[in-house]
Amino acid sequence: MTARKQVETLQEVPVTVSTVGGADIERFNYDQVSDITTRIPTLSVQTGGSGSGASMSLRGVGSSYISAAFDSAVALDFDGMQVSSMRVLQSAFVDVRQIEVLKGPQSLYFGKSASAGVLSIKSADPTDEWEVGGKVAYEFEERGVTTQAYLSGPLSDKVGIRLVARYNNIHEVYLNSAPVADPHRGERNINVRATLDWEPTDDFDASLKLNYIRHANDGAIQRSAFDCGANGVPDPVFLLSGAVVLPAGYGCDTPGGRKTFYLTDPAPPLSVQAPSEGPDQNGGVPYGRSTIFFGVLKWDWQLSESLSLSSVTGYIDQSAQDLDAYSYGGVVGGVSYGAGTGLTDNQLRQFSQELRLRSDFDHWFNFMVGAFYEDRHIEFNTSQNAVNISFFGPDPVTGNTFDWFKQHPTDTRAISVFGSAAINFTDQLELSGGVRWTHEKKVNHIVVPYVHAFLAGTGAFIQSGFDSGPIEFRDSNISPEVTLSYKATDDLNFYASYKAGFKSGGIDNSALPSSNLLGFASSDPAVREATADALIYGSETARGGEVGVKSQWADRTLTLNLSAFYYVFKNLQVQNFDAVAIQFLTTNAGEVTSKGLDLDWRWETPVQGLSFYGSMTYLDTKYTAPFDPNPLDGIDANLQGRQGLQAPHLAGNATADLRVPLGNAWEFGLTGSAQYSGSYFTSFDNFRQKSFWTFDLAASIGDPDGSWQLAVIGTNLANKRYLNSSGPRPFLQGGVGDDIIRTYSRGRQISIEASFRF
Repeated sequence: MTARKQVETLQEVPVTVSTVGGADIERFNYDQVSDITTRIPTLSVQTGGSGSGASMSLRGVGSSYISAAFDSAVALDFDGMQVSSMRVLQSAFVDVRQIEVLKGPQSLYFGKSASAGVLSIKSADPTDEWEVGGKVAYEFEERGVTTQAYLSGPLSDKVGIRLVARYNNIHEVYLNSAPVADPHRGERNINVRATLDWEPTDDFDASLKLNYIRHANDGAIQRSAFDCGANGVPDPVFLLSGAVVLPAGYGCDTPGGRKTFYLTDPAPPLSVQAPSEGPDQNGGVPYGRSTIFFGVLKWDWQLSESLSLSSVTGYIDQSAQDLDAYSYGGVVGGVSYGAGTGLTDNQLRQFSQELRLRSDFDHWFNFMVGAFYEDRHIEFNTSQNAVNISFFGPDPVTGNTFDWFKQHPTDTRAISVFGSAAINFTDQLELSGGVRWTHEKKVNHIVVPYVHAFLAGTGAFIQSGFDSGPIEFRDSNISPEVTLSYKATDDLNFYASYKAGFKSGGIDNSALPSSNLLGFASSDPAVREATADALIYGSETARGGEVGVKSQWADRTLTLNLSAFYYVFKNLQVQNFDAVAIQFLTTNAGEVTSKGLDLDWRWETPVQGLSFYGSMTYLDTKYTAPFDPNPLDGIDANLQGRQGLQAPHLAGNATADLRVPLGNAWEFGLTGSAQYSGSYFTSFDNFRQKSFWTFDLAASIGDPDGSWQLAVIGTNLANKRYLNSSGPRPFLQGGVGDDIIRTYSRGRQISIEASFRF
């Protein structure tokens, strides 16, 4: 593994790491990052249509997906490149040989967006001999078909190639029970990757990986159900101060094991013509689509016997659009009449470059120095209906039926330099550490080309053509790290680390185009600065450490790795939603403290072909300073002392794997896994998911060498739909409405799969 940007074994590296190997990924047909969360205790992955499209949290620390402005607190590393777009998590992945999760701050080696940890995805490389392989799978519950094929081998003694393509069509992610145009909400994924390895000399090698991802779905919102709160009734969709009130249409029940959910289509008066695109090309029916291209070029040059130079160059180009009705309910005369229609366009272009110089001396001292540069341009453009004024009529001049069209272009430039060193006092005792300096600058504009004439005339909103001018944020940070490790024996390693983490702040891109923005037009610099300051959120930092032991016993048939950690996060970046004002609130939580224990284990039993493995985490993550998630609602709330979001006190999993030869030609495989999560909060308003279990089982028969295999795969067999997140439903009547939206995990999946390789 490469937790310190150099090849080390899992047992050598003094970092708390959990892994999901390629064998488990294949056995259980895991094809999305969210599928592996049950294998990594306290890892949470959520996807959604608005904002960044997805988010990750680890040990109760993460960033909300509803903001496209936030960087992820858990960095996504794909084949050595930092991928800033969480949209990648919406789509399936393909041909992955291993997933590693590094827990705790990793800023020294992974940079500015690794304040809570790193999720590293490593794809398969070209093989030494020619191989052709593929598989076909059908999933019965969601009615999904997957086909995949690859070609891999050497073009010459110096060049290797690997080509892989995958198509996935899920017909029924869930069944919509609202009166909608298309009750079947599904998704389609296309993944293509080309890998080229080149080793012209013994001193130089290079790898180029080019990826294309195409994702489409039948709605930005997925798998949401409703809780009716204390009043016990479905609250109506309350619009325009009560001038328009729509019956909710839904019932107040938990979906349990069912795959039926309730989401309305946009009301026809609100989705006829968008100011950004003219008449909507999808007829107002919800949809989501994204296209992502990214490439990674890596090379390593052995300058001498003791010095090597490495480079990682990355490029991402993303285009994503979503349309949905964010009232979640609303029915008139049996016709779907969802309000809060949002048409979002999110564009991203990112270039990054990292260089590292590393020594490999035979004596007591070694070092690594490096530099990183990132240039990123984000376009977050939205045609929105937050007021829903077109229930009174379309814009009399343009015919547009959206309240406004708002653009948020953001340019980011980040540069950092880092250095680390390792001092071997003896063959057993090593002191290592280093420091990274980071400087980041972000420049954002708020541009509003269009505001509905009915709103612009009230004085409460700005006029069409508004431009805030540049809004700037910049910050610098120094993140140190030091580790003392002691190798008592070849199979017993102890370590203790102090680490710091950093995640840059920025400019909120969820501000409404209200008269509050008129301060940008003021001739008084102090007024302009105060208006900009209201949109800026601060950088997030982490300080703390961990102690651990990595051990192997009984001729390395038993592995036990245990660590204890304690980290304090300052200014945790959070975003909350005011369901009455229809306003996102971006702020910084004062302080979050995360502490606990991590255990990973594996036992290769004396019974041939039988092994057991698993992991467990005890976690205590709390807000440890005063924090009010919604200071504008008039309620004096303080979450200090409360458990953090997505932070169960206890979570773990255990897996049993059996491989039995049936003569010389066949092999039978059976793998069972059980996962447990304790209860956790899913929102700031004290809504909890109760503790739960999930179970997976996979059986296969095939050739021992893998030339063919037939498998039956079941995940989440008990059909437990657990809560990922919750929050107040938009467009509630103040002081009356209290409905809560609950977003659930995938349910049971049962697949049959045939694969081959020759």
